[in-house]
Amino acid sequence: MAALQNSKTTDKGEEVNFHCAHFGQLKSVELYEILALRMQVFCVEQNCVYQDLDGKDLNAYHLTLRDESGKLLGYTRLLPKGISYEAYASIGRVVSDPSARGKGLGKILMEESIRKIKALYPNDPVKIGAQTYLIKFYTALGFEAVGEGYLEDNIPHISMILKETA
Repeated sequence: MAALQNSKTTDKGEEVNFHCAHFGQLKSVELYEILALRMQVFCVEQNCVYQDLDGKDLNAYHLTLRDESGKLLGYTRLLPKGISYEAYASIGRVVSDPSARGKGLGKILMEESIRKIKALYPNDPVKIGAQTYLIKFYTALGFEAVGEGYLEDNIPHISMILKETA
C-alpha cells in the first residue's frame, strides 16, 4: 500500500496533517524524528529503560501527526495480527510531543489510528496494551479493558480491545 496523507482541522481551527507509511516507505529523517520522539517520552520523560527497537517496526505502518509547519506532534505504530497479539491487529507506541498535550490532539491521533487500522486490517479485531492511567481516555474511544492489569517495563498496563461498534 502506498503511503497515505490527509489533513484535519482541530476544534481550535488549526490544521494538522497525517501521514501513514509502511516502514520501508519512511524517509530516514521521518524515522529519525519518530524514534527521537519515542525516546524523549518513553525513555527520558517516563524514566523507563527498555528496548524500544523491538523488531516490530519493520512490519508496521507508522502514522504521524504534524502541524502546518511539519513539526511532529504525535505518532502511533499500527501492526497486523500476529505481531504483538496472535489474533489481533494492534495500535502501539502511542505518543504525543509534550508541547502538543492538552490540545485534544491525542484524541484526534487515536481516532485517525482507529480509522486507519480498520482500513488496513478490516477483518481483524484490535487490541492495545494501555497504561492504566489512560483507561478513561481509551474507553471514550471505544476500547474496553480485558483481563488483569500487568506491569510492563515497571509501568502499570492493561489490555484493551476495541468494541466492534466503535
